[in-house]
Parts: sequence; C-alpha cells; structure tokens
Amino acid sequence: MIHRRVFLHSALAGAAITGFPAAASAQGTWPNRPIKLVVPFPPGSSPDFIARLIAEPLAHALGQPVVIDNKVGAGGNIGTANVAKAEPDGYTLLFTIQGPLVTAPLLTKNLNYDPSKDLTPVTLVATSPNVLVVDPKLGANTLADFVRIAKARPGQLNYGSVGIGSAAHLAMELFKARAGLDIVHVPYQGFPQVVGAILAGQVQAGFMVPGIAIGQIRAGKLKALGVTTLGRSGSLPEYPSFVEQGYADFEAISWQAMLAPAGTPKPIVDRLARELIRIIKSDDVRGRMLGQYFSAAGTAPEALAGLMKSERERWAKVIKAAGVQPE
Repeated sequence: MIHRRVFLHSALAGAAITGFPAAASAQGTWPNRPIKLVVPFPPGSSPDFIARLIAEPLAHALGQPVVIDNKVGAGGNIGTANVAKAEPDGYTLLFTIQGPLVTAPLLTKNLNYDPSKDLTPVTLVATSPNVLVVDPKLGANTLADFVRIAKARPGQLNYGSVGIGSAAHLAMELFKARAGLDIVHVPYQGFPQVVGAILAGQVQAGFMVPGIAIGQIRAGKLKALGVTTLGRSGSLPEYPSFVEQGYADFEAISWQAMLAPAGTPKPIVDRLARELIRIIKSDDVRGRMLGQYFSAAGTAPEALAGLMKSERERWAKVIKAAGVQPE
C-alpha cells in the first residue's frame, strides 16, 4: 500500500498560490516542484516517524512540499530499488534504515540494486541502541546471569528477531559468538510479534529498538539487560552497555539515513545535506527524536558513505561466522 502525506509550512502555501514555484521554475533553480521522499517501511514504523519529523522543516527550508511515499516490501528492498532506479534530479529521495544498505546485498541473491553504486549518501539522520530484553521468569537480572543460564542450557533457549539478517538477528549472532552461547533463532514478522512471543514464553530473549520495548520494560513484563552502544545511551542512560559488562567494543546500533539516486548533482546533494544537518541538530528535532529513544546525528555525505562501507565489512564477518546463507 502506498501512503502519502504532504508537508509544507503554511506560510509557503500562500507563496505557492501567488506564483513562487513559477518564479523558481523560470529561474531554472532546484527545487521548483514537490520532492518525493520514499520510505520503504510502513506508516507508523520508526523510519516513517523520523522521516515525517524532518520532512516538514525540510519542506520549509526548500520552499517545496516533501511528499512521503511508503513503498513497503521485501524488508525495505522494494522502495530502495525504486529510488536507485529513479531519475537523479533531486526530486526522488530515500529515507531508510541500514538493512537495505548494508545487509541486503550480503543476504539477498539477485538483488536488483547496489547501494554503493546506485545511491548517493546525503546524511546520517539518527541512531538508536538496541536493547537486549529477556523474559523476567528466566531469572536473569544481569548480562552475566543470562550468559550463565544460557550456557547451562545449551540449545534450549530461543531468541526472537524480525527476520534473517535483521539488526536484531545479527546483534544476537554477534553476542552468541562473543559469549560462546548456543541459542536458537526464531524469526517473526515484526517486533510486536517478538514481544508477544517473549511474553507468552515461546522465546526467552531478543534484541530490539527501545521504543518497541520500553513500555513492557517499565511495566516489569520484560527485563532489559543492556544496550549495544559503546557507552551509555543518551536515550536510555539507566541501562549499562555491553562494554561496561565485559564485552569490549561490542556495538550494534540501528541507524537511519537519507540518500539520493547515484548521479544526483553535487550542488543538490550538498544543499540537502546542509539543510538536513541544521534541521537534525535543532533543539526541537533533537528533543523529539530523544523522546522516541533516537539520538540525532547529522553528518557530511562522505561520513555516511564511510559508515556504509565499514558496516558492510563488519557485518559480513558476522554473517559468515554465523553461517547465514543468502536467500
């Protein structure tokens, strides 16, 4: 299903009626018509929330509507491919998480796009820790408790994720390798299903972004054992990191970014990056992201390109070690 919503500051609406776009078009400047922002995940998802959060101020800054287009399917690959094949004119942009950019090329046979060749990085927008949650009935109050219990019951504990190659899946595979654990992976359609499975006792643990689990954690129905940032997370400072609990350099964050089709003119990419960095670092947007347990980023295009490359190299090693095969 395609879900659209137009963001434009009310003051600009009057400008549009009185000929602002026509004037811009006459000057041949970008942008002189609405911009489509493709989000390859459904309305209400965390990428959709963050995309809508930045779309309104971006529309105001550029003087044109920013239209959210939710092109869902195949773990984000359908919408990502749509942008990768779009005209590189600055009027079709992509807002996505790391999966379609980092792990999809490693885990998907015959993927019909190459993120490193078909997309141009604009900026890293937001990051979030993953939090390891367990069933309180398991009796683990710390990460050390969980490791002790899992080692005493090899192959008997299950963990849930939102699918093979997802950030939640790979974070646990990385932890299993570091801690020497034998825990069975059970994939689910979405995080609500993973939470439900833990509450029902079908699985005993799972990594997930905080916004999904925080209500159940604070209600005492899930137990949080640690976050996957190198230090304490600014959005969840009350929970220790894996590093603090003896796992040096353990990091498995979730992140969201803006990209454009490869070949988009550099002046357009540079202006987008400049406007977005200002928006992302504003007090209002930073505060609203923090309210959803995300930390505002805002980086140069080159920094996002470097992150994509380093993340692909790092997770390729985890995937190989875990024996996960492309599908």
